[in-house]
Amino acid sequence: MSLSLIPDSAPFNPEQRAWLNGFLAGWLGLQEATGLALDPALAMASMAGVAGIAQAADHSTEVVDLPWHDPALGIDDRMKLAEGKPKALRLMAAMAQLDCGTCGYLCQTYSEAIASGAEGSLTLCSPGGSETSKMLKKIVKEVATATLDATPKAAANGQAHETGWSRKNPYQARLLRSVNLNRAGSDKATHHIEIDLGLDGPSYEVGDSLGIYPTNCGDLVGEIIDALGAKADEPVQTSSGGSAGLFEALERHACLSEINEDLLNLLAEVATDPGEALAIRALIDDDGPIDGFHVLDLLRHFPSARPTAAEVVRALAGLKPRLYSISSSPKRHAGQVHLTVRKVVYDFGARGRKGVASTMLADRIDQGGTLRVFVQKSHGFTIPADPNAAAIMVGPGTGIAPFRAFLHERDAIGAKGKNWLFYGDQRGHYDFLYEDELRDLKDRGVLTRLDTAFSRDQDRKIYVQDRIIEQGQELFDWLERGAHVFVCGDAKRMAADVDRAFKEVVRVHGKMDETRASGYVARLSSEGRYGRDVY
Repeated sequence: MSLSLIPDSAPFNPEQRAWLNGFLAGWLGLQEATGLALDPALAMASMAGVAGIAQAADHSTEVVDLPWHDPALGIDDRMKLAEGKPKALRLMAAMAQLDCGTCGYLCQTYSEAIASGAEGSLTLCSPGGSETSKMLKKIVKEVATATLDATPKAAANGQAHETGWSRKNPYQARLLRSVNLNRAGSDKATHHIEIDLGLDGPSYEVGDSLGIYPTNCGDLVGEIIDALGAKADEPVQTSSGGSAGLFEALERHACLSEINEDLLNLLAEVATDPGEALAIRALIDDDGPIDGFHVLDLLRHFPSARPTAAEVVRALAGLKPRLYSISSSPKRHAGQVHLTVRKVVYDFGARGRKGVASTMLADRIDQGGTLRVFVQKSHGFTIPADPNAAAIMVGPGTGIAPFRAFLHERDAIGAKGKNWLFYGDQRGHYDFLYEDELRDLKDRGVLTRLDTAFSRDQDRKIYVQDRIIEQGQELFDWLERGAHVFVCGDAKRMAADVDRAFKEVVRVHGKMDETRASGYVARLSSEGRYGRDVY
């Protein structure tokens, strides 16, 4: 007879569940005391070590006591919680805590890889940006030689196992459609993207994300080549080890928005103006240039620093994939994957900026064009396993993406559980994404409740967290009856505000103090009833 100590509702994958079962059984001495034999797979997993536990959803980190693994905490608070911890754990606290997979690791395994020396790049955490990379550099500098807090083997085993189509072997998909969901007059352009995965493409489930390898804007590439005084067709070696013309290398292989120490060192070495060389050295000592500076800005700011094009390409970081929450259900759109992508354009100083992937999807790929994609599996962020369980979904703006997928999936499988969506944006007339679809789902009873918050439609700005507070009594009743909560969107502002709103609802309508209310929400997480897809 085999025994499982972990509830089915606990937010762990099979490997994590196996490890925990093995650990707990050994700790409690169940085999010896009761004669119950653990499943062989559990026994093997218990020998495998703790590395895989980091692959759980963000709330599962309580199991291994990582209190800083919370995207709602600021980096200063996270570092305080990690004070006195081993180097690898302090490195982890500097990460953005999203386990988003953009870096090719999870937060814990990326930090272990740095600590062990298996990973040399300190700039892979895209959500954390410069504040993360600066903190990583500071921690690494604290120790003259690397401390082996984790072995290279453990770090490698902690990465996601990739088979078939993957980050390292992306699928050549075809763009079917890209259409702006915002009406004329909006300050935004949010595109509904449809991509054909063909018969042999990667498979996905609702809650997963799609990784896309973008290409850089040709105009930007041309400006960098001009700044270098180089020729577009001169041969260089790419970051992947191949050979290409300079234009292709910069367009398809190099990250043009990230300034790393290799590039700064190179420019300092070749600068012919002593003042510029000194200023570049000061930037290195100060952990990097002004926030917002991209490669072109740096080249223009230091005109005497002109290395060869080949040297620049070697120094640049590789172009990383971008991850987008999938907004379709494979049961509704077989062979396709849909995304909801806001086109990012803004000005920084005198130069306009473009989001590399968002503008590619919106403007630079024609219908029928190809793009390289892979599926990033979610960490427990998916519809309730029980089709009768209720779901409360909070997703303003492009945060609607996974919940469009959730609703289509629950509709397709005939789930009877109630669905409540909190959605918001700037203006209802211009920015109500998927309005017709949501109205239809509500009319058909798939969407039980739809509460909207359009912040600019009245003098006082109203956000989804305000609607949560307004509907507190009914929301608390849903929670008491077993509803699951899902939040998607910005981690530092929206998701943090929504988390506070839920705690306030529980405090007021559950008649609890703040400590008990926080514990109530924490239990939702531990029970697998509070999922977040935040970035």
